[in-house]
Amino acid sequence: MARRITGVIAAASVLLLLGASCVFLLASADGDGGAMRYNAMFNFGDSLSDTGNLCVNKSATEELLLTFANPPYGMTYFGHPTCRCSDGRLVVDFLAQSLGLPFLPPSKLPGADFRKGANMAIVGATALDFDFLKSIGLGYPIWNNGAINVQLQWFRDLLPRVCGGPQSCRPYLARSLFLLGSIGGNDYNAMLFFGFNVSRARSYAPNVVDNIAAALERLIELGAVDIVVPGTLPIGCVALYLTILPSRDKSDYDEHGCLKPLNDLATYHNSLLQDRLNRARARHGPAARIMYADYYAYAMDMLRDPARFGFTTPVAACCGAGGGPYNFRLDARCGMKGASACGDPWRHESWDGVHPTEAVNRLVADGWLRGPYCHPPILQ
Repeated sequence: MARRITGVIAAASVLLLLGASCVFLLASADGDGGAMRYNAMFNFGDSLSDTGNLCVNKSATEELLLTFANPPYGMTYFGHPTCRCSDGRLVVDFLAQSLGLPFLPPSKLPGADFRKGANMAIVGATALDFDFLKSIGLGYPIWNNGAINVQLQWFRDLLPRVCGGPQSCRPYLARSLFLLGSIGGNDYNAMLFFGFNVSRARSYAPNVVDNIAAALERLIELGAVDIVVPGTLPIGCVALYLTILPSRDKSDYDEHGCLKPLNDLATYHNSLLQDRLNRARARHGPAARIMYADYYAYAMDMLRDPARFGFTTPVAACCGAGGGPYNFRLDARCGMKGASACGDPWRHESWDGVHPTEAVNRLVADGWLRGPYCHPPILQ
């Protein structure tokens, strides 16, 4: 029993590293209308897009969880850890570069200039509020209180420094790009890691999607026009899940070795989200340009035919010390003592068994900018 409790706590720690995931090749913005199209970019989300908020606010969590603040994180592009959960740049970084904008500073960074954008994303963020999670038995101390509603408040707090009052902000925000997620993956992670079965976790999917949809409405009320809302990844293909929640029933695995029940949960979430986005489009018409970014389809395309995208290793982590088929172990994660990175992260889809490599993030960004994995594409 003691070993199981220890394992659950460790899994909870890793939960903060898990986000709902993304995947797309960045071409130059010169000549395609991308550069200077937007005043700024504002991002909300979890570990897939946090550019430093959790590290700025270390008091929000235990030092044990900040493994991504250690080498070899950041090795590919920055040459040192930057608190990004990758070997290099994230999707949000590639988008900013392509649109002629600087890397987004974490919204919690003191003295930062947010006139070109800000990043409210934080590792471990959820769509559901902490009080709701606590009410269903998930009030564990790992939560950093960075739920989507909290991030929206952080954004409101920044606005006077960015564009002044409500009236002056509206035209400014109308010329800015908003990324609302990916978020929601940590809600399911918490449920599944702490003993909920897939069916019970699925029952909360409408609540998760409702909170995302409500956040979308609040951004539109503030003056946002161009808003990208990503779905979630095929979580049944993530090394962490494949290691922590294996099944003895071979029929639970698809031909790619992914857990079908978990992927069914992801597709259910995405279908609910797309339905809510369609309703929002009908309600707001041309006043809001709402884009759905399809993480799931692109990730599955990469898993089905990795060579087509330049990869040789679709599931196993590049960085870790776990060995086995996925190179993942809770007590030997990337950034921990004894863990090391592969010499060719650009050939891997998974960086640490949870988050994508920079190579994947580069492809994801292009898929969002130009399609076909964002509907409509950002640069349409």
